[in-house]
Amino acid sequence: MTPTNRRNLMFRAMALGAVTTLPACKMTEADNSSLTDQFKHAMLAWDDKVQEALFDPHTLAPTFRPDQITNPPRFNAFYDISQAPVVDPATYTLALGGQIQNKTPWSVSALNALPQHSQITRLICVEGWRVIGQWSGVRLSDFLRHVGADLTCKYVSFKCADGYYSSIDMPSALHPQTILALNFLNAPLTPPFGAPVRLRIPVKLGFKNPKSLVHLAVTNVYPGGYWEDQGYDWYSGS
Repeated sequence: MTPTNRRNLMFRAMALGAVTTLPACKMTEADNSSLTDQFKHAMLAWDDKVQEALFDPHTLAPTFRPDQITNPPRFNAFYDISQAPVVDPATYTLALGGQIQNKTPWSVSALNALPQHSQITRLICVEGWRVIGQWSGVRLSDFLRHVGADLTCKYVSFKCADGYYSSIDMPSALHPQTILALNFLNAPLTPPFGAPVRLRIPVKLGFKNPKSLVHLAVTNVYPGGYWEDQGYDWYSGS
């Protein structure tokens, strides 16, 4: 069975499960609301498991030519562009926590001293739009190994200077295209696009690419996320 056929079969199973779990008896509005929430969380959990099962750590997201880069680039956040946090790169440090052996904070210059990788990939927003950009930085897999992270843990979590937070699964964190981006369009990141360090993970939807990172942790405790805690799908593969 091809990956596409397997994906279609799983999605049909999800739809069938949704139909068969609908109640057949009459309930009060409060009961219905409670059941709706339970059903929603159950389906989100099922969706996460399906996406995780379909994920292939060796399959790369599509890459593009320089002439295909979206120009001008598109800003997106839960606030206006004028409210993008300004973090001084000269005093910035990335704090580390959780199951990491060396928790010494990292400066921008220290991150730049590690091997750099560049990619031209597509960012897909949950709202339906997509853009192509060029990012470069440190492979997250290289960084995690460098600081002695426990790679058997389930999650890598992130906190941002603007109060945003998110998390990803470890296999996706170790994907070769997942980077701690330091540059955008061949120049250091600017505040609207996540300066001085952001996560760039083309195998996830856009809201899984947090900007202006100030804290990174490795953990087995589910960390949630800003939008995920409001009902968005956690795995959110693109």
